[in-house]
Amino acid sequence: MTYTYQTKGTCSTKIELELDGNIVHNVRFTGGCNGNLQAIPKLVEGLTVDEVVKRIGGISCNGKPTSCGDQLARACQEAYEASKSM
Repeated sequence: MTYTYQTKGTCSTKIELELDGNIVHNVRFTGGCNGNLQAIPKLVEGLTVDEVVKRIGGISCNGKPTSCGDQLARACQEAYEASKSM
């Protein structure tokens, strides 16, 4: 399943990802800090949604209540919930 998430409160504006069951693949960010947004997809490739949430959910950035990593965790959760209703 391919899923698109519109981010809130970050420099990146969109996250696209694929789920195979609860396994995360092919994460792509639009906008944001180039280095981080190349690294994060490589670090989460093949992890379960729960692992992504546990590892990077809740991370803040420069005093903001969220970050690109946190937004990815939220996107993964939202995508997984949507996939269960299909």
